[in-house]
Amino acid sequence: MTLHDDASRVLKEWSAPEADQDRLRLAYLDHLADRPDAMLRSCGDGHLTASALVVDPVRGRVLLTLHRKLRMWLQTGGHCEPGDTTLAGAALREAVEESGVAGLELLPGGPVGLDRHLTPCAWHLDVQYAAVAPPGAVEAVSEESLELRWYAYDDVAAVADASVVRLVERTRARL
Repeated sequence: MTLHDDASRVLKEWSAPEADQDRLRLAYLDHLADRPDAMLRSCGDGHLTASALVVDPVRGRVLLTLHRKLRMWLQTGGHCEPGDTTLAGAALREAVEESGVAGLELLPGGPVGLDRHLTPCAWHLDVQYAAVAPPGAVEAVSEESLELRWYAYDDVAAVADASVVRLVERTRARL
């Protein structure tokens, strides 16, 4: 099974939590059906990306990254790579690479949400997961980040945009 096939399977099987999420799910599936290169950053019409919100449910907080290029506080994530075979694997790989946290585990149940946003390279059709940090997790800044910082759930709205706030809310509903 290819990454493209896995993305189609995940989105076909995913039960969207809200009507707007289901509309995005169907749009992503149409894009995948129309574009064999939909998983590749070279797809100028937009491409699927995978992200993961790193969460510490015991301490009621999330780890956000100050993105080097966008200068925004975001969840970890980004482009799928040639070695990725699943969306979930791509999201977990990105989370570990960008957070430096070893032992992350994706929250069961598949994606937490979807978010479509314009970036300098193209439209990103982001498939969002949540990754649970192990007790005592220690973060390490990667080359893609200017900074990493833990935020209490209720403090995210003061630093991040509405898409990140929605992701935190959806994640908390699944915990």
